[in-house]
Amino acid sequence: MNLRALLCQGVLVTALLVAPFRADAQVSIGVSVHVGPPALPVYVQPPCPAPNYIWTPGYWAWGPDGYYWVPGTWVMAPTPGLLWTPGYWGWGAGGVYVWNAGYWGTHVGFYGGINYGFGYGGVGFVGGEWRGGTFAYNTAVVNVNRTVVHNTYVNTTVINNYTTINRTSFNGGPNGVAAHPTPQQQAFASERRVPLTQAQVQHEQVAGQDRANLASVNRGIPVHAAVARPATNTAELGHAVPAKAANPHPAQASPHLAQANPHQSGAPSHPKTAGVHPGGGQHPGVHPQNENKPEHKR
Repeated sequence: MNLRALLCQGVLVTALLVAPFRADAQVSIGVSVHVGPPALPVYVQPPCPAPNYIWTPGYWAWGPDGYYWVPGTWVMAPTPGLLWTPGYWGWGAGGVYVWNAGYWGTHVGFYGGINYGFGYGGVGFVGGEWRGGTFAYNTAVVNVNRTVVHNTYVNTTVINNYTTINRTSFNGGPNGVAAHPTPQQQAFASERRVPLTQAQVQHEQVAGQDRANLASVNRGIPVHAAVARPATNTAELGHAVPAKAANPHPAQASPHLAQANPHQSGAPSHPKTAGVHPGGGQHPGVHPQNENKPEHKR
């Protein structure tokens, strides 16, 4: 696609350092678009396939044909001890939406206050913690088959700290999530970042090759919402979990993840992962269920 065609679609592909909403916010290289991303879809999290896999939530990426869904998936951390900070769209100066890429680091940093669910309730991560070189999973908020993964615990207290559930997929602007980095998150921003693994990069590329993932085709309800392992080809997306229509009565929705078992091995404890602050008024375990506000367009 040539530059003129891109401009006709209102797309600006930038290689500049951009701030998503404030001068003191995180800075990253990304893509700027004049049309806001769709609401986050509702889907069931597939069970963790093996020990030490970290959940990376699905997100709307931008391609030549518009927004497309990159399925959520479990990914092996590049190094034990690293945690995933999801990428997010931020509304910026000039009425554009800027993509801030996700990354690996020793702490979970700012990701726009977006409630991606399954432990990523908008602030930090409460789905598990590293204990030495092994990752322990909080089955109160993530789906783990305990016949495959044995290092688990239950901490339901983190759920009680989240009350507001929404599916808004971007930060800032008139209709986005009104969240700003805390001083601690600003400090995390200066730490060393490890980029996406090759498996994650390939997974995103494969997702972009399947037209069923296009928002213009699936109307915000992708048939490939989540998959257990990163896809290496489009055929593997056939095993993905489909999204479902949002429940218009979120208070009546049941959590679509493994229920916490108070009798399982591993004493309940508060996650000790640095950067986890169960606040921000969003539920960490259940993916957003209520309807999003109309997307803001320019």
